[in-house]
Amino acid sequence: MGRLIQSVRSRLHSVELRGIHIPHNKATAELPTVLMPLPSQVILPMHMHVGAACTPQVKRRAHVDVGTLVGHSDARMSADIFSPVSGTVKEIRSLHYSHGKADEALVIVPDGEQTVDESVRPPEVSDYVSLVEAVRHSGIVGLGGAGFPTWLKMDSDLSNIDCWLVNGAECEPYLSSDYREMVEKPDDILRALTTCLDLSGVPRAQICIENNKPKAIELLRVKAAASDPRIEVFELPARYPQGASRVILRNVTGRSVPRGGHLTDVGALLFNVTTMGEIGRFLQTGMPLTKRRITVMGDAIERPQNLEVFIGTPIGEILEFCGLRSEPRKVVIGGPMMGITQVELDAPLTRATSGLLAFTNELVDSPKTTACIRCGACIDNCPIRLAPIDIQKAYQRRDVGALDRLMADLCVECGSCSYVCPAKQPLAQSTRFARAFLRAEQRKAKGRG
Repeated sequence: MGRLIQSVRSRLHSVELRGIHIPHNKATAELPTVLMPLPSQVILPMHMHVGAACTPQVKRRAHVDVGTLVGHSDARMSADIFSPVSGTVKEIRSLHYSHGKADEALVIVPDGEQTVDESVRPPEVSDYVSLVEAVRHSGIVGLGGAGFPTWLKMDSDLSNIDCWLVNGAECEPYLSSDYREMVEKPDDILRALTTCLDLSGVPRAQICIENNKPKAIELLRVKAAASDPRIEVFELPARYPQGASRVILRNVTGRSVPRGGHLTDVGALLFNVTTMGEIGRFLQTGMPLTKRRITVMGDAIERPQNLEVFIGTPIGEILEFCGLRSEPRKVVIGGPMMGITQVELDAPLTRATSGLLAFTNELVDSPKTTACIRCGACIDNCPIRLAPIDIQKAYQRRDVGALDRLMADLCVECGSCSYVCPAKQPLAQSTRFARAFLRAEQRKAKGRG
């Protein structure tokens, strides 16, 4: 065990970060984004982001307009929530997620007018402080799936930041919403990125795109060269999970984040490409985050497409709009590798969701699990060279010390280990549980200290 842990530690810092080659299945990539009509209602959970939940700012039967502030928290780590429709607050009710947690949610019935709130106007931005403050009141969070408040990421110590990275990898199979952002809204991305560089003093930026997206690479390369020489387009190998923050940082800059650290500790900021585009639109219009683009796909979907959807739209109404070939066996929020299975179809689309997938039995039947054959495939294909099978066994023993030595907390939960395992061991699930268990035990230990 000791030699294995030392080997993992040394490889983590000396070997190029790896990954796996998986089918991309991006049949919607060249389909332009379609605006979905107004839903029958929108359901806005007050916890659609990392950090503290918001408190409703309106009461039942209140009238709201597009862009009306409906959720706010005084906590530093939070993100305001805005109405995507004009209409009436039908109710404030409890909402239960598929993972079992409950949340408070506003239910708003649209009036069809889409009247814009009078407070919506382009922000006045003159320096970096005012830029961060403006984004703080935009409702923008990490739109690649993380949901971290964007303003808080921007409000970092920039004294050692020398590169602003924009993540356009979109390595998850099926999803093409970020790709459509790049080919449909390149000016919004560049507007935001140029503004961020101008006001922050960060000297350069790199838009990082997998090389299986040549149209996006060429378009952004030409536009960036014409508008701002500080912005470079970096081609990444098409390899999963290329878009994971530690992976993209290592493969673009050669830098590694120390354990327990952040990208800013090694001189970089990283934003999702759609997040950056949303900042560009907000700076121009003042409209907070009320809609987002998602990819709707899967073998159960009649008309796969990229949709611009009002945040809070019930999932069932999205599936109805796209049509179903047959009753889906599984509906997934996000991509097939890191997404979460959805139980209730009347649950809403939240702002960090980039994909909605519906599959039949043929694609989701679970394979039979057999004994580990010690082939090492999970280690060889882990993007940061952890030992998933040993983490699984340590977790089964609830061995906190071993999990710490095996660095289970560094898992990016990409699912590569389960994908390559010939024994079909549930390694990704076990490592996710192990990571959560280790962090909980570490918090307990600090509390006792």
